Amino acid sequence: MAVLSVSPSLSLPSTMSTTAFARSPAALLRPRGPSPSAVVCHAAPPKAPLPIASPASLGDDPSKWDPAECDALLRGGEQVASVLEEMLKLMEDMDMDGTFEPVAVELVAQGVIGKRVDEMESGFLMALDYMIQLAQKDSDNERKSLLEVVKQTVLDHLTKKCPPHVQVVGLLCQTEKKDSRHELLRRVAAGGGVFKNDKGLKCQIPGANLNDIANQADDLVESMESRPTIPDRKLLARLVIVREEARNMMGGGLLDERNDRGLSTLPESEVNFLSKLVSLKPGKALERMIKDVMNGKAEGADNTESGNAESDSKLERQPGISGRGSVTGIKPRPVRPGMFLETVSKVLGGIYANNTSGITAQHLEWVHQTTLKILQEMAF
Repeated sequence: MAVLSVSPSLSLPSTMSTTAFARSPAALLRPRGPSPSAVVCHAAPPKAPLPIASPASLGDDPSKWDPAECDALLRGGEQVASVLEEMLKLMEDMDMDGTFEPVAVELVAQGVIGKRVDEMESGFLMALDYMIQLAQKDSDNERKSLLEVVKQTVLDHLTKKCPPHVQVVGLLCQTEKKDSRHELLRRVAAGGGVFKNDKGLKCQIPGANLNDIANQADDLVESMESRPTIPDRKLLARLVIVREEARNMMGGGLLDERNDRGLSTLPESEVNFLSKLVSLKPGKALERMIKDVMNGKAEGADNTESGNAESDSKLERQPGISGRGSVTGIKPRPVRPGMFLETVSKVLGGIYANNTSGITAQHLEWVHQTTLKILQEMAF
Protein backbone atom coordinates (compact mmCIF):
# COMPACT_ATOMS: atom_id res chain seq x y z
CA MET A 1 0.00 0.00 0.00
CA ALA A 2 1.37 3.36 -0.98
CA VAL A 3 1.84 5.89 1.83
CA LEU A 4 1.32 9.46 0.74
CA SER A 5 2.59 12.50 2.62
CA VAL A 6 3.22 16.18 2.12
CA SER A 7 6.56 17.36 0.76
CA PRO A 8 7.72 20.74 -0.52
CA SER A 9 10.33 19.14 -2.78
CA LEU A 10 8.00 18.08 -5.58
CA SER A 11 4.62 19.31 -6.61
CA LEU A 12 3.26 17.68 -9.72
CA PRO A 13 0.05 19.70 -9.99
CA SER A 14 1.68 23.01 -9.12
CA THR A 15 4.75 22.49 -11.28
CA MET A 16 2.48 21.93 -14.24
CA SER A 17 0.07 24.79 -13.60
CA THR A 18 1.89 27.00 -16.08
CA THR A 19 0.26 27.72 -19.37
CA ALA A 20 -1.52 30.11 -21.51
CA PHE A 21 -0.96 31.26 -24.92
CA ALA A 22 -2.47 34.58 -23.90
CA ARG A 23 0.55 35.41 -21.74
CA SER A 24 4.19 35.86 -22.71
CA PRO A 25 6.01 32.64 -23.69
CA ALA A 26 8.17 32.68 -20.59
CA ALA A 27 5.13 33.17 -18.38
CA LEU A 28 3.54 30.17 -20.05
CA LEU A 29 6.17 27.84 -18.70
CA ARG A 30 7.27 29.43 -15.41
CA PRO A 31 6.52 26.98 -12.60
CA ARG A 32 4.92 28.22 -9.42
CA GLY A 33 6.50 27.78 -6.03
CA PRO A 34 6.27 24.53 -4.12
CA SER A 35 2.81 23.58 -2.98
CA PRO A 36 1.84 21.80 0.25
CA SER A 37 -0.33 19.49 -1.84
CA ALA A 38 2.72 17.63 -3.16
CA VAL A 39 2.51 13.86 -3.39
CA VAL A 40 5.37 11.69 -2.19
CA CYS A 41 5.31 7.91 -2.31
CA HIS A 42 7.20 6.05 0.42
CA ALA A 43 6.33 2.65 -1.00
CA ALA A 44 9.00 0.20 -2.06
CA PRO A 45 10.35 0.81 -5.56
CA PRO A 46 9.02 -1.49 -8.30
CA LYS A 47 11.07 -4.58 -9.15
CA ALA A 48 10.64 -3.94 -12.89
CA PRO A 49 10.03 -0.81 -14.95
CA LEU A 50 6.34 -0.01 -15.23
CA PRO A 51 4.97 0.31 -18.78
CA ILE A 52 3.35 3.55 -19.86
CA ALA A 53 -0.26 3.50 -18.68
CA SER A 54 -3.24 5.74 -18.23
CA PRO A 55 -3.71 7.29 -14.78
CA ALA A 56 -7.34 6.21 -14.87
CA SER A 57 -6.23 2.93 -13.29
CA LEU A 58 -4.96 4.78 -10.22
CA GLY A 59 -8.41 5.86 -9.11
CA ASP A 60 -9.46 8.96 -7.20
CA ASP A 61 -8.24 7.81 -3.78
CA PRO A 62 -4.42 8.25 -3.48
CA SER A 63 -4.31 5.92 -0.46
CA LYS A 64 -5.33 3.02 -2.71
CA TRP A 65 -2.77 3.63 -5.45
CA ASP A 66 -0.51 0.76 -6.45
CA PRO A 67 3.04 1.39 -5.14
CA ALA A 68 4.69 0.69 -8.50
CA GLU A 69 2.31 3.02 -10.37
CA CYS A 70 2.73 5.68 -7.70
CA ASP A 71 6.51 5.49 -8.02
CA ALA A 72 6.34 5.62 -11.83
CA LEU A 73 3.99 8.62 -11.64
CA LEU A 74 6.42 10.52 -9.42
CA ARG A 75 9.47 9.74 -11.56
CA GLY A 76 7.55 10.71 -14.67
CA GLY A 77 6.36 13.90 -13.00
CA GLU A 78 9.92 14.91 -12.16
CA GLN A 79 10.88 14.47 -15.79
CA VAL A 80 7.88 16.48 -17.00
CA ALA A 81 8.89 19.31 -14.66
CA SER A 82 12.46 19.10 -15.98
CA VAL A 83 11.22 19.34 -19.58
CA LEU A 84 9.17 22.44 -18.75
CA GLU A 85 12.14 24.03 -16.98
CA GLU A 86 14.28 23.57 -20.09
CA MET A 87 11.51 24.95 -22.29
CA LEU A 88 11.31 27.97 -19.97
CA LYS A 89 15.03 28.69 -20.32
CA LEU A 90 14.76 28.61 -24.11
CA MET A 91 11.77 30.94 -24.22
CA GLU A 92 12.66 33.45 -21.48
CA ASP A 93 14.50 35.75 -23.88
CA MET A 94 11.96 35.44 -26.70
CA ASP A 95 9.79 38.48 -27.25
CA MET A 96 7.21 37.59 -29.88
CA ASP A 97 3.78 38.81 -30.86
CA GLY A 98 0.97 36.98 -29.08
CA THR A 99 -0.31 35.38 -32.27
CA PHE A 100 2.97 33.50 -32.68
CA GLU A 101 3.15 32.19 -29.13
CA PRO A 102 1.43 28.83 -29.78
CA VAL A 103 3.83 28.18 -32.66
CA ALA A 104 6.79 29.16 -30.47
CA VAL A 105 5.72 26.76 -27.73
CA GLU A 106 5.33 23.92 -30.23
CA LEU A 107 8.76 24.57 -31.76
CA VAL A 108 10.46 24.69 -28.37
CA ALA A 109 8.65 21.51 -27.31
CA GLN A 110 9.86 19.78 -30.48
CA GLY A 111 13.47 20.73 -29.72
CA VAL A 112 13.46 19.84 -26.03
CA ILE A 113 11.54 16.58 -26.33
CA GLY A 114 13.48 15.48 -29.41
CA LYS A 115 16.66 15.33 -27.30
CA ARG A 116 15.02 13.48 -24.41
CA VAL A 117 12.59 11.06 -26.04
CA ASP A 118 15.02 8.11 -25.80
CA GLU A 119 15.61 8.73 -22.08
CA MET A 120 12.02 9.19 -20.96
CA GLU A 121 10.72 7.39 -17.91
CA SER A 122 7.98 4.82 -18.38
CA GLY A 123 5.66 7.02 -16.30
CA PHE A 124 6.20 10.20 -18.35
CA LEU A 125 2.95 9.96 -20.32
CA MET A 126 1.09 8.71 -17.24
CA ALA A 127 2.21 11.82 -15.33
CA LEU A 128 1.22 14.04 -18.25
CA ASP A 129 -2.24 12.46 -18.40
CA TYR A 130 -2.63 12.88 -14.64
CA MET A 131 -1.70 16.57 -14.85
CA ILE A 132 -4.08 17.11 -17.77
CA GLN A 133 -6.86 15.61 -15.65
CA LEU A 134 -5.99 17.97 -12.78
CA ALA A 135 -6.06 20.95 -15.16
CA GLN A 136 -9.43 19.83 -16.45
CA LYS A 137 -10.81 19.53 -12.92
CA ASP A 138 -9.51 23.03 -12.16
CA SER A 139 -11.12 24.32 -15.39
CA ASP A 140 -7.71 25.68 -16.38
CA ASN A 141 -7.93 25.43 -20.16
CA GLU A 142 -4.64 27.26 -20.70
CA ARG A 143 -2.64 24.83 -18.58
CA LYS A 144 -4.44 21.93 -20.22
CA SER A 145 -3.59 23.27 -23.70
CA LEU A 146 0.13 23.47 -22.95
CA LEU A 147 0.24 20.00 -21.44
CA GLU A 148 -1.57 18.60 -24.47
CA VAL A 149 0.99 20.26 -26.77
CA VAL A 150 3.78 18.51 -24.84
CA LYS A 151 1.94 15.18 -24.91
CA GLN A 152 1.21 15.36 -28.65
CA THR A 153 4.85 16.22 -29.34
CA VAL A 154 5.99 13.17 -27.38
CA LEU A 155 3.53 10.92 -29.22
CA ASP A 156 4.68 12.30 -32.58
CA HIS A 157 8.32 11.52 -31.76
CA LEU A 158 7.46 8.02 -30.54
CA THR A 159 5.37 7.36 -33.66
CA LYS A 160 8.28 8.23 -35.94
CA LYS A 161 10.38 5.58 -34.20
CA CYS A 162 7.76 2.87 -34.83
CA PRO A 163 7.84 0.51 -37.84
CA PRO A 164 5.72 1.67 -40.84
CA HIS A 165 2.85 -0.76 -40.24
CA VAL A 166 2.55 0.38 -36.61
CA GLN A 167 2.38 4.02 -37.74
CA VAL A 168 -0.35 3.11 -40.23
CA VAL A 169 -2.43 1.35 -37.57
CA GLY A 170 -2.26 4.54 -35.48
CA LEU A 171 -3.34 6.68 -38.44
CA LEU A 172 -6.22 4.33 -39.27
CA CYS A 173 -7.46 4.46 -35.67
CA GLN A 174 -7.68 8.26 -36.00
CA THR A 175 -9.55 8.16 -39.35
CA GLU A 176 -13.30 8.19 -38.82
CA LYS A 177 -14.69 7.81 -42.34
CA LYS A 178 -14.67 4.35 -43.86
CA ASP A 179 -13.86 5.62 -47.37
CA SER A 180 -10.90 7.59 -46.02
CA ARG A 181 -9.54 4.49 -44.26
CA HIS A 182 -9.83 2.49 -47.48
CA GLU A 183 -8.05 5.22 -49.43
CA LEU A 184 -5.32 5.32 -46.78
CA LEU A 185 -4.85 1.56 -47.03
CA ARG A 186 -4.64 1.76 -50.82
CA ARG A 187 -2.01 4.52 -50.62
CA VAL A 188 0.00 2.58 -48.05
CA ALA A 189 -0.12 -0.62 -50.11
CA ALA A 190 1.06 1.36 -53.15
CA GLY A 191 4.16 2.60 -51.33
CA GLY A 192 2.95 5.59 -49.30
CA GLY A 193 2.91 9.27 -50.13
CA VAL A 194 0.87 12.33 -49.23
CA PHE A 195 -2.59 11.67 -47.77
CA LYS A 196 -5.36 14.13 -46.91
CA ASN A 197 -7.22 13.08 -43.78
CA ASP A 198 -10.84 13.66 -42.68
CA LYS A 199 -9.98 17.13 -41.37
CA GLY A 200 -8.44 18.22 -44.66
CA LEU A 201 -4.88 18.11 -43.32
CA LYS A 202 -2.16 16.57 -45.47
CA CYS A 203 0.33 14.14 -43.97
CA GLN A 204 3.14 11.96 -45.27
CA ILE A 205 2.36 8.26 -44.89
CA PRO A 206 4.85 5.39 -45.19
CA GLY A 207 4.51 2.33 -47.38
CA ALA A 208 3.58 -0.88 -45.57
CA ASN A 209 2.36 -4.42 -46.17
CA LEU A 210 -1.38 -5.02 -45.67
CA ASN A 211 -0.67 -8.34 -44.00
CA ASP A 212 1.66 -6.65 -41.49
CA ILE A 213 -1.02 -4.04 -40.75
CA ALA A 214 -3.68 -6.70 -40.18
CA ASN A 215 -1.36 -8.78 -37.98
CA GLN A 216 -0.34 -5.75 -35.89
CA ALA A 217 -3.99 -4.81 -35.29
CA ASP A 218 -4.79 -8.45 -34.50
CA ASP A 219 -1.97 -8.65 -31.94
CA LEU A 220 -3.30 -5.55 -30.19
CA VAL A 221 -6.87 -6.89 -30.29
CA GLU A 222 -5.77 -10.23 -28.83
CA SER A 223 -3.80 -8.46 -26.09
CA MET A 224 -6.82 -6.36 -25.07
CA GLU A 225 -9.32 -9.21 -25.24
CA SER A 226 -7.18 -11.57 -23.15
CA ARG A 227 -7.72 -9.37 -20.09
CA PRO A 228 -10.55 -10.04 -17.60
CA THR A 229 -11.97 -6.58 -18.31
CA ILE A 230 -11.72 -4.33 -21.38
CA PRO A 231 -10.57 -0.84 -20.30
CA ASP A 232 -11.35 0.92 -23.59
CA ARG A 233 -14.03 -0.58 -25.83
CA LYS A 234 -13.85 2.35 -28.23
CA LEU A 235 -10.17 1.65 -28.95
CA LEU A 236 -10.87 -2.07 -29.23
CA ALA A 237 -13.64 -1.39 -31.77
CA ARG A 238 -11.27 0.74 -33.85
CA LEU A 239 -8.57 -1.93 -33.85
CA VAL A 240 -11.04 -4.65 -34.86
CA ILE A 241 -12.27 -2.48 -37.74
CA VAL A 242 -8.69 -1.82 -38.88
CA ARG A 243 -7.91 -5.55 -38.80
CA GLU A 244 -11.03 -6.53 -40.74
CA GLU A 245 -10.64 -3.81 -43.38
CA ALA A 246 -6.95 -4.61 -43.93
CA ARG A 247 -7.77 -8.30 -44.30
CA ASN A 248 -10.65 -7.54 -46.65
CA MET A 249 -8.31 -5.65 -49.00
CA MET A 250 -5.97 -8.62 -49.35
CA GLY A 251 -6.49 -10.67 -52.50
CA GLY A 252 -7.92 -13.91 -51.10
CA GLY A 253 -10.55 -12.43 -48.80
CA LEU A 254 -11.95 -14.96 -46.31
CA LEU A 255 -10.08 -17.83 -47.95
CA ASP A 256 -6.72 -16.03 -47.95
CA GLU A 257 -4.34 -18.28 -46.00
CA ARG A 258 -2.70 -15.19 -44.49
CA ASN A 259 -5.94 -14.48 -42.60
CA ASP A 260 -5.84 -17.83 -40.80
CA ARG A 261 -4.87 -17.37 -37.15
CA GLY A 262 -4.37 -21.13 -36.86
CA LEU A 263 -7.23 -21.87 -34.45
CA SER A 264 -7.67 -25.64 -34.11
CA THR A 265 -10.83 -25.21 -32.02
CA LEU A 266 -13.29 -22.35 -31.83
CA PRO A 267 -13.99 -20.59 -28.48
CA GLU A 268 -17.05 -21.84 -26.61
CA SER A 269 -18.58 -18.46 -25.78
CA GLU A 270 -18.42 -17.17 -29.36
CA VAL A 271 -19.75 -20.44 -30.81
CA ASN A 272 -22.66 -20.52 -28.35
CA PHE A 273 -23.57 -16.93 -29.14
CA LEU A 274 -23.25 -17.50 -32.89
CA SER A 275 -25.48 -20.59 -32.64
CA LYS A 276 -28.10 -18.47 -30.93
CA LEU A 277 -27.90 -15.80 -33.65
CA VAL A 278 -28.16 -18.29 -36.51
CA SER A 279 -31.32 -19.77 -35.00
CA LEU A 280 -33.09 -16.39 -35.14
CA LYS A 281 -34.33 -14.39 -38.10
CA PRO A 282 -32.20 -11.36 -39.08
CA GLY A 283 -33.76 -8.08 -38.00
CA LYS A 284 -33.81 -5.34 -35.38
CA ALA A 285 -34.08 -7.76 -32.44
CA LEU A 286 -31.02 -9.67 -33.60
CA GLU A 287 -29.13 -6.43 -34.18
CA ARG A 288 -29.92 -5.33 -30.60
CA MET A 289 -28.55 -8.63 -29.27
CA ILE A 290 -25.28 -8.15 -31.14
CA LYS A 291 -25.06 -4.52 -30.04
CA ASP A 292 -25.52 -5.42 -26.37
CA VAL A 293 -22.78 -8.05 -26.50
CA MET A 294 -20.35 -5.75 -28.35
CA ASN A 295 -20.95 -3.12 -25.64
CA GLY A 296 -20.11 -5.56 -22.85
CA LYS A 297 -23.58 -6.67 -21.83
CA ALA A 298 -25.25 -10.10 -21.64
CA GLU A 299 -22.82 -12.72 -23.02
CA GLY A 300 -20.20 -10.02 -23.51
CA ALA A 301 -20.13 -8.81 -19.89
CA ASP A 302 -16.66 -8.69 -18.29
CA ASN A 303 -15.71 -11.24 -15.65
CA THR A 304 -15.57 -9.16 -12.46
CA GLU A 305 -15.63 -12.07 -10.03
CA SER A 306 -12.93 -12.35 -7.39
CA GLY A 307 -10.21 -14.95 -7.57
CA ASN A 308 -12.02 -17.19 -5.03
CA ALA A 309 -15.23 -17.03 -6.99
CA GLU A 310 -13.37 -17.98 -10.17
CA SER A 311 -11.66 -20.94 -8.49
CA ASP A 312 -15.01 -22.13 -7.13
CA SER A 313 -16.58 -21.86 -10.57
CA LYS A 314 -13.98 -24.29 -11.94
CA LEU A 315 -15.36 -26.98 -9.65
CA GLU A 316 -18.84 -26.63 -11.13
CA ARG A 317 -19.79 -28.20 -14.45
CA GLN A 318 -19.86 -25.37 -16.98
CA PRO A 319 -22.09 -25.38 -20.06
CA GLY A 320 -20.14 -26.00 -23.26
CA ILE A 321 -21.00 -25.76 -26.94
CA SER A 322 -24.72 -26.14 -27.69
CA GLY A 323 -25.52 -26.92 -24.06
CA ARG A 324 -23.06 -29.81 -23.71
CA GLY A 325 -20.62 -29.92 -20.85
CA SER A 326 -17.45 -27.89 -21.19
CA VAL A 327 -14.38 -29.98 -22.04
CA THR A 328 -12.18 -28.15 -19.55
CA GLY A 329 -14.81 -27.47 -16.91
CA ILE A 330 -13.52 -23.88 -16.70
CA LYS A 331 -15.93 -21.00 -17.10
CA PRO A 332 -15.46 -19.66 -20.66
CA ARG A 333 -14.43 -16.07 -21.24
CA PRO A 334 -17.03 -13.48 -22.30
CA VAL A 335 -17.77 -12.95 -25.99
CA ARG A 336 -15.23 -10.48 -27.36
CA PRO A 337 -15.72 -8.45 -30.58
CA GLY A 338 -12.45 -9.49 -32.21
CA MET A 339 -12.76 -13.19 -31.42
CA PHE A 340 -16.44 -13.18 -32.38
CA LEU A 341 -15.68 -11.85 -35.88
CA GLU A 342 -12.78 -14.32 -36.08
CA THR A 343 -15.24 -17.13 -35.35
CA VAL A 344 -17.76 -15.89 -37.93
CA SER A 345 -15.02 -15.63 -40.57
CA LYS A 346 -13.71 -19.12 -39.73
CA VAL A 347 -17.17 -20.68 -40.11
CA LEU A 348 -17.85 -18.73 -43.30
CA GLY A 349 -14.49 -19.76 -44.74
CA GLY A 350 -15.32 -23.41 -44.07
CA ILE A 351 -18.69 -23.07 -45.77
CA TYR A 352 -17.23 -21.44 -48.87
CA ALA A 353 -14.28 -23.86 -49.04
CA ASN A 354 -16.70 -26.82 -49.17
CA ASN A 355 -19.01 -25.14 -51.70
CA THR A 356 -21.98 -25.52 -49.35
CA SER A 357 -23.07 -21.89 -49.38
CA GLY A 358 -26.75 -21.23 -48.86
CA ILE A 359 -29.10 -19.59 -46.39
CA THR A 360 -26.65 -20.15 -43.50
CA ALA A 361 -23.86 -18.40 -45.38
CA GLN A 362 -26.14 -15.46 -46.15
CA HIS A 363 -27.16 -15.29 -42.50
CA LEU A 364 -23.53 -15.30 -41.35
CA GLU A 365 -22.65 -12.60 -43.89
CA TRP A 366 -25.45 -10.48 -42.45
CA VAL A 367 -24.14 -11.06 -38.91
CA HIS A 368 -20.61 -10.12 -40.02
CA GLN A 369 -21.68 -6.89 -41.74
CA THR A 370 -24.05 -5.91 -38.91
CA THR A 371 -21.30 -6.43 -36.32
CA LEU A 372 -18.91 -4.23 -38.31
CA LYS A 373 -21.58 -1.52 -38.57
CA ILE A 374 -22.14 -1.62 -34.78
CA LEU A 375 -18.39 -1.45 -34.11
CA GLN A 376 -18.11 1.56 -36.44
CA GLU A 377 -20.79 3.34 -34.38
CA MET A 378 -18.96 2.45 -31.16
CA ALA A 379 -15.53 3.46 -32.44
CA PHE A 380 -16.22 7.03 -33.59
